Amino acid sequence: MRPAARTLEPSLEHRAEERPQEAAVPSLLRGRGPPILLRPAARKGMLQRMLLLRAAGLERVSELTGATHPELRRFRTDLEAGGVADSLLQRGAGPAFADEFPQGALLYLLVRALRPNRVVETGVRPGYSTSWILSALEANGRGSLSSLGPGNTRGRAPGTRETSVGQLVAPALRGRWTLVLGNTEDHLRDILGEGGPVDLFFYDNGPDADRARFELRTAWGALSPRGMLLAHHVDATPVWAEFCTRQGLPMQVLDPGPPPLGALSMLGRPKGPS
Repeated sequence: MRPAARTLEPSLEHRAEERPQEAAVPSLLRGRGPPILLRPAARKGMLQRMLLLRAAGLERVSELTGATHPELRRFRTDLEAGGVADSLLQRGAGPAFADEFPQGALLYLLVRALRPNRVVETGVRPGYSTSWILSALEANGRGSLSSLGPGNTRGRAPGTRETSVGQLVAPALRGRWTLVLGNTEDHLRDILGEGGPVDLFFYDNGPDADRARFELRTAWGALSPRGMLLAHHVDATPVWAEFCTRQGLPMQVLDPGPPPLGALSMLGRPKGPS
């Protein structure tokens, strides 16, 4: 049975399961120019890059979640047989997203292995990472995702800036998704307080150091005993390294990228300040 969430603020929140049609996704940005058409060879290459998984990242997923190598191989088989990568290309995840392609599949495996009940992400915009998370939740048959956005586009490729909020998320994946439009200071605590502890929090909300500190510290206090923090572009500011140091650890990296993706789990961390 899928979890139900209370309404946070009707004027800002979009409950995807209540309005599953294509028009339900808020369009804060209008795409400019014609759609990108890919030659078959280019399309094949992009699909292969989307499904690429680096060995170091797989080892870190195993360390962070306790998943065995046979389990990860099974999840990888499910990933390759599924249609999320093809769907993303169809919905506009073109060359502008190329740097992030391998991390989508890694995020999928992490969610499959962790089997979270509650996932929260900030900085959502076109929904590239969102699609991988939702696909993994659906494959697990459990869990929900709350996304807070739209995120900052500074430093992003033009193609990523010119997409609508949630554009890449296929309607078939929206049943486990709640999208909240607004800023961190107004909504994050309410979202984190909904429905029990958070098992996975993904910070993808741009390079503003004050915002990053606020989100990471607030989310850390809302995590379940097995909960995990993820942070994208951890090289953009010193905040992630500082936060890991406060936990008595060197900077924790799931994937070196570029862009580097950080991961810190409640499990196995030294006793110390938060």
